[in-house]
Amino acid sequence: MAILKVKNLNKHFGKVKAVQEVSFEAPEGKVLSLLGPSGCGKTTSLRCIAGFENPDSGEIYLDDRKITHIPPEKRGIGMVFQNYALWPHMTVYGNLAFGLQIRKVPKNEIIKKIKRVLGMVQLEGYENRFPRQMSGGQQQRIAMARALVFEPEIMLLDEPLSNLDAQLREEMRFEFTELQKKLGITAIYVTHDQAEALVISDKIVILNQGKIVQSGTPKEIFSHPRNKFVAGFIAVTSFMDGKVDSFAEEKKKIIIKTDDGLTIQGNNNHFSIEQRVSVAIRMNAVDFIKDEDEIAKNSINLFKGKIIQSSYLGNIVDYKISTGNWIVRTNSEVKTNFKVGDEVTFYLPPEKIIVTSEK
Repeated sequence: MAILKVKNLNKHFGKVKAVQEVSFEAPEGKVLSLLGPSGCGKTTSLRCIAGFENPDSGEIYLDDRKITHIPPEKRGIGMVFQNYALWPHMTVYGNLAFGLQIRKVPKNEIIKKIKRVLGMVQLEGYENRFPRQMSGGQQQRIAMARALVFEPEIMLLDEPLSNLDAQLREEMRFEFTELQKKLGITAIYVTHDQAEALVISDKIVILNQGKIVQSGTPKEIFSHPRNKFVAGFIAVTSFMDGKVDSFAEEKKKIIIKTDDGLTIQGNNNHFSIEQRVSVAIRMNAVDFIKDEDEIAKNSINLFKGKIIQSSYLGNIVDYKISTGNWIVRTNSEVKTNFKVGDEVTFYLPPEKIIVTSEK
């Protein structure tokens, strides 16, 4: 059952079309992420759902209740902001109690609610601390507790982990996922971090230039990107562009001629002859070949190139390979040990590469 439904949402700022015909449904008790680059419309969409922006057109429903033009405080929505928005002059108790006091909740009930929600975020006993006395991760959890203390029907999160350092951000991803599953609350999560979206989401909606370009489960989007933009945005990807030249294996495979004359075989996904396509090559799709017998066995998707960049990353080495007019990026174990300038032979297994439409 969908607890939140957004239908044909549009929002313009002057001549800028920030959100264009955006529609999606958030399943109850699941996490839906709005993912995309800066300026794609994800935060504007979230602010329309929260009631901080009025859409120019479109409808928003929460549990079949139309909330498009209802004031934010009457929507039954909890919000976690990017900068946490904690009152610096108030203690943790004061920050959590403020909204409840405005709603005239009895004092003994406020104490119970705050104790309960601090237990949820594992910060019992922090009632008398000020935000400045807490770490970034603790402030983030207090911001989440403040959103939960109202017992909302749904929670909105606007890049809540972006201000944390890399290690803490990774830890908090798993903390958020654990808390969300324990509470069973529906969450709309805005992020530009692909790894974050893949880890926490049950469903991902990818936006670009105000429009939805693809939606689906993390696995669907990662494995079957609809176009070149999605393939390149969801993971580190190299591309070779060209045209479909012919079919193979009873049209299960296609033969692609790249713009510089290379030949690549990939899986056919309802393409037609002469259609422009992009071959998406993920980091794990490149196999270095050193054995001459292996080279002799593979007659397709075998390429020669030159290492033009080598970056040591601890347990792996990140390589950039120049082949034809293209740059292919991959990584391998440290023991592979290629140097800049080395000539290499590599294989692209047809089942590992992704052929998608160029646009």
